Amino acid sequence: MDTLSLRYQFQSGKDKTFRLDEYDPAETFGLDKLMALERTVGNTLDLRPLQERLYAEGRQAVLVIFQAMDAAGKDSAINHVFSGINPQGCQVHSFKHPTSKELNHDYLWRCSQVLPEKGMIGVFNRSYYEEVLVAKVHPELILDQKLPNVRQIEDVNERFWEQRYEQIRSYERRLTMNGISIIKFFLHLSKEEQTKRFLKRVKRPDKNWKFSSSDMKERAFWDDYQLAYQDCIQATSSVHAPWYIIPADNKWFARAAISQILVDRVSQLNPAFPELSPEETKALDQVKETLKKERKEQQKKDT
Repeated sequence: MDTLSLRYQFQSGKDKTFRLDEYDPAETFGLDKLMALERTVGNTLDLRPLQERLYAEGRQAVLVIFQAMDAAGKDSAINHVFSGINPQGCQVHSFKHPTSKELNHDYLWRCSQVLPEKGMIGVFNRSYYEEVLVAKVHPELILDQKLPNVRQIEDVNERFWEQRYEQIRSYERRLTMNGISIIKFFLHLSKEEQTKRFLKRVKRPDKNWKFSSSDMKERAFWDDYQLAYQDCIQATSSVHAPWYIIPADNKWFARAAISQILVDRVSQLNPAFPELSPEETKALDQVKETLKKERKEQQKKDT
């Protein structure tokens, strides 16, 4: 695996403590913009044949999860990194505030409905992790989920969150055991860079549509979100589903890092085109001979 991939991977353990302030959101791993762009292009080209083999093999799937603060660049990263692959083999799903129907199910239900099929790459733009991030910052949202043991805010305590982290770990363990490899990206953005991007959205008419008043409301909870991400990553990063902390102040570097990690992780799956059985090979040879014969006959007619 590339050293860049290893640099940003966090695997939790008894002797490992995750601290978000130990990761520099402006780090570029010694790359300048041109170098990063070249790496992104190369990785994009490398990802396509991997995805083709994954699709043809039809035995494994990849789930890519993106989580971040507003304006961290999730949409543009997805657009750039997956631009070179066959759209038939990739599905992107974005999760907003849950609907009344979704709230009548458990919080993992809506994501489970759109998990990637074998051979596919599924991309979640936000995910079930909202339920331990946004919901942790705004615990009143949990009351809407009609849980039997949660009838007031006081019931949403540390024990509640520990149980939810365990549910997510178990869920991801089950997915992995059933052939779905999980790659989780947290795009680590500084508050200063978010300010710059919000200002751009406000000042430029072609960017106005990206800005929402709710973005500013959530910005007021910046410190709470940082703690929520720190707790979440510490509790849910594992050997089979590690988190990658991607410096996101420079979009060009974030894309290079994400694309490199994707290539490394999918390569590890070693997807292969299926081998034909002796009977299938024999049938294919017969088809080949038939087609050759037809072509010769057609050439005679043409002459």
